[in-house]
Amino acid sequence: MSDIILARVSETLATEQSLESLVRQLLEMLEIVTDMESTYLTKVDINARLQHILYARNSKQMQIPEGLSVPWGDTLCKRAIDSSCFFSSEVAEQWADCDAAKALGITTYMSIPIHLADGSLYGTLCATSTSKKTLSERGEQVLQLFAGLIAQYIQKESLLNQLREANSALIAHSYTDALTGLPNRRAIFENLTTLFSLARHLKRHALIAFIDLDDFKLINDRFGHETGDQFLVEVGKRLTDAHTEDDIVGRLGGDEFLVACLCNEDSEGDITQMTVLKKQISASIAGEYWLGNVHLVYPGASLGVVAVDPATTDADSALRAADTAMYQDKKRKSKTRFLTMD
Repeated sequence: MSDIILARVSETLATEQSLESLVRQLLEMLEIVTDMESTYLTKVDINARLQHILYARNSKQMQIPEGLSVPWGDTLCKRAIDSSCFFSSEVAEQWADCDAAKALGITTYMSIPIHLADGSLYGTLCATSTSKKTLSERGEQVLQLFAGLIAQYIQKESLLNQLREANSALIAHSYTDALTGLPNRRAIFENLTTLFSLARHLKRHALIAFIDLDDFKLINDRFGHETGDQFLVEVGKRLTDAHTEDDIVGRLGGDEFLVACLCNEDSEGDITQMTVLKKQISASIAGEYWLGNVHLVYPGASLGVVAVDPATTDADSALRAADTAMYQDKKRKSKTRFLTMD
């Protein structure tokens, strides 16, 4: 029997991919070794003072319901831990004050606490029966072995989850402009690729707006880089607020931003849509800014707006065309003036 159990454990560890699937296999094997009616894994929430039945195997008369939550202070498990007694074939006499044990008709009970590497109590691995059973040395060894395996698996899952979260945060950071929180240049190009793919599928054009904040250096020189950073953040917020989630709004770097969206189905109206987008962006950027103690009246930015056919133009070419249109707009504009107040 021991060789069979070890073989099954080895196979389970090699094939099972989740905590649940692992535990269900172990509970089945634990039932075979201990000859108990119910085997189950619990999780203890010390702060909420609750014990939760995570997974249970019930093969005969006794039924330990999965999903059951009971007050921690009322459980056999807490009494066993407090008294350092993890097996009893006379539960009614040994823990006469346990109403839960009475209600379930538990006569024989065995459990072992599951502690994680930091010493914290995760829960318990238990086996119970309505009839009197004996505790074999093999049963005790298997219980300890399985508890250790579950603890290691929980640690592994926790570590993997932490690694996934850290990786997700790292990816998000690599695609996000640290100052404004907008998509950065890398994210913009990937988003443009997606937008162009959608435009090709829908047989529609795309609008690209290249934004250059006129005289941003003058703001930095006159009011300091902290004020300049606040100005960039505020511009990013205004651009975001002025567009939908389907539009691309991002910071290319420095004082350059980009907005991109799909044209309406009528491609013959591209010029009108370009004009509307340019006016919309200009209106959102121009105006008063309160940046700490600095009051700034900003006339607006230089804009280059182009409509492109993604079937014949890639994202890089579209961005260069918008950049060229922006410089043409900048040449036509007069020198920006600023009004400030303390």
